[in-house]
Amino acid sequence: MGRAFEFRKERKFKRWGHMARVFTRLGKEITIAAKNGGSDPNFNPTLRAIIQTAKTENMPKDNIDRAIKRAAEKDQQDYKEVVYEGYGPHGIAILIETATDNPTRTVANIRSYFTKFGGTLQTSGSVDFMFDHKCFFKIRDNAEKPVDMDELELELIDCGADEVFKAEEEDKDGNVNNYINIYGGYKSFGTIQKYLDDHKYELVSGGFERIPTVDLKKLPKDQMEENIKLIDRIEEDDDVQNVYHLLDLSDMEEEEK
Repeated sequence: MGRAFEFRKERKFKRWGHMARVFTRLGKEITIAAKNGGSDPNFNPTLRAIIQTAKTENMPKDNIDRAIKRAAEKDQQDYKEVVYEGYGPHGIAILIETATDNPTRTVANIRSYFTKFGGTLQTSGSVDFMFDHKCFFKIRDNAEKPVDMDELELELIDCGADEVFKAEEEDKDGNVNNYINIYGGYKSFGTIQKYLDDHKYELVSGGFERIPTVDLKKLPKDQMEENIKLIDRIEEDDDVQNVYHLLDLSDMEEEEK
């Protein structure tokens, strides 16, 4: 198992907040995917994967349908996907993905968060090189129909995957489920998804993620908490879709156990 596995194992995954923000942010992803690739998920693999992710998050079908329809509305303002980069307190690299209909508002907000919490917003390219932009898929590992992992990995490598591994995850009800996680190059999304579709694997979620190419940085507890306050505030912004950082949170996770 490689860097993606280790990163996911350590990462404090606060990508979504409460349920309303989950649906708002997924709705934006659905609208953007429909705008870019068409509103029919049968012919738009990115949209199809995001819809599946939304279903996994229990997003109502009406919300999904409305998000798709918004892509075709003439008076609908386009969302621009803008990436911001900066450093939190004590040199922690932070990369922020946004989807906004008003970049001027968004950059002003992001800058204010960095300033208030002791960080600095940087120019494009300052942090991006420390992350690999990957596509990812999570499929169900069916105990009644065991998967030959060696064969699956070889097949997926031909499709552009570079990491395939099993993982157990606990759901909201405390049940442990078995999944197979797949990571590949950003441009391999369509090829990998086509393979999974053609071979009837049950897709749980799919999308894109950024994996650090450098080691995460450990800080004393007080300095770590300074960065967490900044990251939490950024994640609360309605225009923010994802926040990635190089803060090592393993010590905090051990304390929580």
